[in-house]
Amino acid sequence: MSAREIGHPEGYESESRHRAHRAVAAVVSDDNNHERGIDEARAVMAAVLADAGPAGLAELAVELSSQLGAALERIAADNGLTAVDLAEVWFLT
Repeated sequence: MSAREIGHPEGYESESRHRAHRAVAAVVSDDNNHERGIDEARAVMAAVLADAGPAGLAELAVELSSQLGAALERIAADNGLTAVDLAEVWFLT
């Protein structure tokens, strides 16, 4: 279900993508202080919840999942694996 299908305005998807980028960038940007990156990602999530409610948080989760899936597909293809197998190794082992 897209943002428009659940009644969000035009451009909402780009806001969701921007917020997803901010959350991921917070986690990966500070190699010296992982906890600070996690705290910043949590702050992004809290801001999304405050600004857009549970629907906005759900849309952010979908965007993050979509982008992670695309990244796993590229990594898997580069290594002769399937994305499903790579996701299983990544998350379940």
